[in-house]
Amino acid sequence: MASTWRIGELCRRTGLTVRTLHHWDHVGLLRPSARSSAGHRLYAEGDVDRLYRIVALRELGLPLETIGGLLDDRTPGGPELAELLGDHLAHVERQLAALGGLRDRLATLVPLVRSAGSATPVDLLAVIEEVSRVDDTVRNYFTPEQLAALDERRARLGEETVRGVQDEWPTLIAQVQAELDAGTDPAEPRVRALAGRWMELLEAFHGGDPGLRDSLYRMQAENSEQISQQYGGPSPELIDYVKRSVAAG
Repeated sequence: MASTWRIGELCRRTGLTVRTLHHWDHVGLLRPSARSSAGHRLYAEGDVDRLYRIVALRELGLPLETIGGLLDDRTPGGPELAELLGDHLAHVERQLAALGGLRDRLATLVPLVRSAGSATPVDLLAVIEEVSRVDDTVRNYFTPEQLAALDERRARLGEETVRGVQDEWPTLIAQVQAELDAGTDPAEPRVRALAGRWMELLEAFHGGDPGLRDSLYRMQAENSEQISQQYGGPSPELIDYVKRSVAAG
């Protein structure tokens, strides 16, 4: 008898979140082969194969819409999986090499700083370079050209303006969350004013560039739980509330 997995078990086995699998189902990227009599999603062996391909291709930096097209157009069977596993292995080895370089750099620098009480700019720039090689999360969603455009906009706005925008987000999120918790109609003028400011802060990030905007929204949608836990970012429910408020305006 073929094996099947419910969504909760699949999440426990893979480390993915239920929200992520729901999102991939919603956009047609990974739909379960069956449902139980109670309506629960059931993932078959073929679904697990497709799930690995999604995870591997995303790890290699492809956006979800591109991944969906590749998987839907591929010929079943053949050596493709072995090739993908090989590409994935090479990518992980590059990451390990980058982590090794960062580890060695820090292992050398930590005792020097403990002894001297400071580090030279050259040393710190080298650490930053190693960190940049390790940090692939942003690169999975933004092209090198987009990252360059963001750096240019940041330099043009100035660090003081950028910090001001960053500092405003927690307060704005808390204000919108309070309205949502109170059950305030998103069409209320005060909510629409908050939603308007929300969109202005987003505009400060993407500058009206639809590609940057879409990349930002995709990164938020696919990592909302992690962003919320680590950085205090907005929940999907809060984002939906803001969208409804904007639409009501």
